[in-house]
Amino acid sequence: MAEEQRSQIKDRDIGTEMRESFMDYAMSIIVSRALPDVRDGLKPVHRRILYAMSELGMAPDKPYKKSARIVGEVIGKYHPHGDSAVYESMVRMAQDFSMRYMLVDGHGNFGSIDGDMAAAMRYTEARLSKIAMELLRDLNKDTVDFVSNYDGEEREPSVLPARFPNLLVNGVSGIAVGMATNIPPHNLREVVDGIQALIRNPDITSLELMDYVKGPDFPTAGFVMGHSGIRQAYTTGRGSVTMRARAEIEENAGKARIVVHELPYQVNKARLVEKIAELVREKKIEGITDLRDESDRNGMRVVIELRRDVNPSVTLNNLYKHTQMQSTFGINMLALVNGEPRTLTLRDMLYHYLQHQIEVIRRRTEFDLKKAQARAHILEGLRIALDHIDEIISLIRSSRTADEAREGLIGRFSLSIEQAQAILDMRLQRLTGLEREKIEAEYNEVLARIAEYEAILADEQLVLDLISEELAEISERFGDERRTEVTIGEDEILDEDLIPREDVIISITHSGYVKRLPVTTYRSQRRGGKGVMGMDTKSDDFVEHLFVSNTHHFLLFFTNKGKVYRLKAYEIPDLSRTARGTPIINLLQIEQGETVNAVIPVESFDPDCFLFFGTRQGVVKKTPLDDYSNIRKVGLIAINLREDDDLISVKLTDGKQEIFMGTANGQSIRFPESDVRSMGRSATGVKGIQLDESDKVIDMDVVDPAQEVLIVTSKGYGKRTPVEDYRIQSRGGKGIKTFNVSEQRGPVVCLKVVAEDEDLMIMTESGTLIRMNMDSIRSMGRNTQGVRLINIRDEDAVATVTRVARSEEVQDEATDGEEQAETGGAQDHSEE
Repeated sequence: MAEEQRSQIKDRDIGTEMRESFMDYAMSIIVSRALPDVRDGLKPVHRRILYAMSELGMAPDKPYKKSARIVGEVIGKYHPHGDSAVYESMVRMAQDFSMRYMLVDGHGNFGSIDGDMAAAMRYTEARLSKIAMELLRDLNKDTVDFVSNYDGEEREPSVLPARFPNLLVNGVSGIAVGMATNIPPHNLREVVDGIQALIRNPDITSLELMDYVKGPDFPTAGFVMGHSGIRQAYTTGRGSVTMRARAEIEENAGKARIVVHELPYQVNKARLVEKIAELVREKKIEGITDLRDESDRNGMRVVIELRRDVNPSVTLNNLYKHTQMQSTFGINMLALVNGEPRTLTLRDMLYHYLQHQIEVIRRRTEFDLKKAQARAHILEGLRIALDHIDEIISLIRSSRTADEAREGLIGRFSLSIEQAQAILDMRLQRLTGLEREKIEAEYNEVLARIAEYEAILADEQLVLDLISEELAEISERFGDERRTEVTIGEDEILDEDLIPREDVIISITHSGYVKRLPVTTYRSQRRGGKGVMGMDTKSDDFVEHLFVSNTHHFLLFFTNKGKVYRLKAYEIPDLSRTARGTPIINLLQIEQGETVNAVIPVESFDPDCFLFFGTRQGVVKKTPLDDYSNIRKVGLIAINLREDDDLISVKLTDGKQEIFMGTANGQSIRFPESDVRSMGRSATGVKGIQLDESDKVIDMDVVDPAQEVLIVTSKGYGKRTPVEDYRIQSRGGKGIKTFNVSEQRGPVVCLKVVAEDEDLMIMTESGTLIRMNMDSIRSMGRNTQGVRLINIRDEDAVATVTRVARSEEVQDEATDGEEQAETGGAQDHSEE
């Protein structure tokens, strides 16, 4: 006995045994539990539930039956696993927030979008839905193969006929061993349109199919952000789409509130509300005063009340950013093809479904043909009997037994056993004339059906036409409008979406410190005022650039070496009015010895716009704006500078402007922009103004004939002069006098074209800043010395000047006496 047992023991490497056993287990999980079949889109458990319900007669027009009875039928005959797994699978098929087209019609508590569990199976009832009957249709016509169940006592279908493409329509998710599937639901009409397009054009691509199948269509509606993730998933089988809740901003008694009507797929509403409340408690999202769920049987409604001073769009974007109001659906279109897991494209899925339908239609037609042929055979026997009815009656009467009569009929009239039996079973009423006509009519009808079936089997195009026709019928009966809206735009929330759109002031010092702050930080003051401290600079530093932009605009930084760098305005740190700022080298990868000499805000890179460059030595250049749309972090060559030259100014133009250039010695020139042809990005440029040896260009601007030219000197003097005082000249000339430069007033430091309804900001090298109304500056002739604009100490000088839009902010709150003292002092100086 011991020797016999030892003879049954085989030596085997443990590594090989573990590997092969695990692979057998893994494939069993993959094929038998976790992955759907590409043909009917069902996992075995779902297929068995639907088949068991069909066998129990639980059609949509029949009464509901206890869920426990269904589960018992499934686990007792077809699915040898836990009852909870079967019931949970059935529950999901009955949830309108889980399935795009429910396959089970549930009666009772089947859970909610708030995460509530379904009631126990003994309390709920169910039956098949109407559309589920289309998955089972023609199952009794030998359309699919049947296999033995787990104990060999029952038969079950290996796949359902699936008269609509359930895999795409309802989607599926599952985790196997080493692989997973996650296919989103789609709109029935769109998928049917895609299959019909494939029938018309077998060579159609997945991208072309996207004209019909627009993207996932989730039962909970909402948005899908952008098309790139959909395109990637449909063309490769893998991708990711961003889902977003549908929310609107409502005004209520002067306050804004956010109302959420739809959620991303598989998002738990109750947990979402809890998460928002948690973020409010932790002050990660501010401005929310109340949060309540007003959802009812009429639909979803989550109300988020906001404070009056809160920007609702920014709060909404923060909710998208920090909660599941925006989430990602990772698409992995993995399914079983001939029992093997394969990652499929959109076309692959439709193609394999179509091939399955071709086989189903062929097998159904063959079944119907055999049935029709059998009926025709019987009818032919009955026709023979009616033609020889007297002889047949005599033969039957003379026969001792039914077998003898049958044999006699077969031998006398060359009938088959089936025909002879049908004659013996024929009732006497069939001998009437009316019944004979019915037999003839039925026989002709059966012959017509046989011809039709044979034609279908002989022509694949007829099979495809039949599939298309039946799909169109299903689409008409069960199809509905798309719920999920696929938007055109970014596929994710950018950081800038969390930043309010507002005007800001950007300031850059000579030493390279940069900051931004709201434009309303500075109140408007009278001409000649002392100003307010705008920045706490170092003793040897001063503000060199000051301009107004929007937080969402691009900032193009042009350096003295002719390079350009790019940032978004919101990327500049938002600091206090007196803060020094952040070193610009922390934001831009500028080289040693490189300083920012010009900055221009750009909303978008319009190819019809140009950048107009001006250099210290009077060189100008014009280049299309879109040449600078792709700027690397290390910068880009904006203009090739000549030796000993610097870039001083860049202006955004439409190519049809007039250009104004001014020099430190008070010379200026006005010429048409058309005098300068459009050049490439790396070109050097042409001469704009001819300079004396001791002179240099200090500024350049674009002319507006309705405005005036503002001149400001280093000692704080300035004036406005009408533009028409400056005649148009040719590019490259010496220009004309615009200011009488003297030692008392200092050289010209600013030349700008301004309007009366603007404000002016002047900042000195020591960091003092004043803001004044432009119309408070005296308008004077071209060849004059101007008036005092700001009191400048002997050791100080004007560093930079910028114009800003007139704001509605509060004027200087100084007393009338103080205002008179300030303005009087300014007037005294101007009259000297």
